[in-house]
Amino acid sequence: MSIDEYLNKIKKMIDDLKAMSSDLGLANTGDEYKIISELFTYKFLNDKLLYEFAKRDDKLETFEDFVDFAPINIAKMREEHLVDSLYQLQNEKNFHQILDQAFVEVNDLNKDIYTVETVTGQRKNLFEPLGRYIRDHDKELALAKRAINIMAEHKFTNIYEDGFDYFSSVFEYLIKDYNKDSGKYAEYFTPVSVADIIAEVLYDDTPVKNVSVYDPAAGSGTLLLSMANKIGTNKCSIYSQDISQKSTQFLRINLILNKLVHSLPNVVEGDTLLKPDHLDEEDSDRLKKFDFIVSNPPFKTDFSNSIETLKVNKYDRFFAGLPNIPNKNKSGMAIYETFIQHILATLSEKGKAAIVVPTGFVSAMSGIPQRIKMELVDNNWLKGVIHMPSNIFANTGTSVSIIFIDKCKEDDNVMLIDGSNLGTKKKLDEGQRTVLNEEERFKLIHTFRNRIKEEEFSTYVHSDDIKNNNYSISAGQYVEVKEEVLDFNINERLREIGTAILAYQEENSKIDKEVFKILQEDFK
Repeated sequence: MSIDEYLNKIKKMIDDLKAMSSDLGLANTGDEYKIISELFTYKFLNDKLLYEFAKRDDKLETFEDFVDFAPINIAKMREEHLVDSLYQLQNEKNFHQILDQAFVEVNDLNKDIYTVETVTGQRKNLFEPLGRYIRDHDKELALAKRAINIMAEHKFTNIYEDGFDYFSSVFEYLIKDYNKDSGKYAEYFTPVSVADIIAEVLYDDTPVKNVSVYDPAAGSGTLLLSMANKIGTNKCSIYSQDISQKSTQFLRINLILNKLVHSLPNVVEGDTLLKPDHLDEEDSDRLKKFDFIVSNPPFKTDFSNSIETLKVNKYDRFFAGLPNIPNKNKSGMAIYETFIQHILATLSEKGKAAIVVPTGFVSAMSGIPQRIKMELVDNNWLKGVIHMPSNIFANTGTSVSIIFIDKCKEDDNVMLIDGSNLGTKKKLDEGQRTVLNEEERFKLIHTFRNRIKEEEFSTYVHSDDIKNNNYSISAGQYVEVKEEVLDFNINERLREIGTAILAYQEENSKIDKEVFKILQEDFK
């Protein structure tokens, strides 16, 4: 199955599930996304299990034996739990109870591995009985029957080898409807093309093992998965925290499908700023440090209720200060400035990080952005900046840049790339977006990794030049402007223009005299 085929099937299944929800009176409710995400999770685990069973080495091995000895990256289901088996039972009068019981039993089979913990210590199972989400008990049977028919209709096979973010498209397609319900900062998603650029630039192919990769606002995990698949899923552990129940659910299933089950205990649902969960194993008053950090933090959101608590600064994070609360628009608070400081506080002494920021950050000359840039440049941690095209994200037209940090950088130069003119604007289901083609993605990666200078596109700037330019890291202030070669002599052209202007003025003067003469004769 190609990526395009997969995306089309995903969207068709979402549309079918939303139509089901609408018919049952659940459209755009707080529970609709929970039902859809649970059904997606169940469906993917089912299809992944059947895929692994089909390619087992011992073709004589029974399904039950295979499940008993399956590795941890394969969810366990008994034959009666499979979608096709449940499909055959849909005419039973108590089918809704049969389906809910299957969810409960699959939870129990996988409870030691697939549960996730919130910051309060609560353990959350993969599934809740569907009946919990519907208040009209007369509709429970209809919900169960419609759900099993939709799951049985769609097949997701032969997509589990290479590893990618299986749910970014789901999250993106759903988010335009469900981003309204909470106003929290986690419902942001990163295009796969941007995640791939970050992974290719941040990790330089030097062999590593047992490294940690962290995202404090992980969403559905696109950035984490790109990094893990670039490094090698068996060579790294994923750590994440996210305030959103929605995105945490998608991230969990993404880790399972990407052979990252060993990282499931590191997935935390909770407020990273108020209560960071990943702490030093030997000293709980200190934050855990990570080898790689990738993040697309929210840019603007109201977190004014958290400011007073954050001022205590328990973990010594906010060296540059906390954003002011706008008088008229609290949702305009620059929360990303706080996340950047958290990232710097959790990056190891030899760590590397990539952070998506609004492009205004790179040219800001005062305030928190200025103090953060001074910290990066003065410590020689800033590796480089890539300015991305506007509308690279479907849900915002904000221009963004990616800043790359390397605490063990060996030289004093900073790579600056202006990719704002790249890409093609396309009208997609989720809105207008600028899409980078493969050649453009390669150009950004190749230019950065090989320190290539190109007129009006990229340059390599010494940190002293940045300091002397008030710490601006905007590429446009440093890249060389292409000199236009003229096919004519500029001095001769100026003389021709001057002569023409004089002739024009002489002609105008003659016309003025004639008009004046006529007027004099007419009004004598």
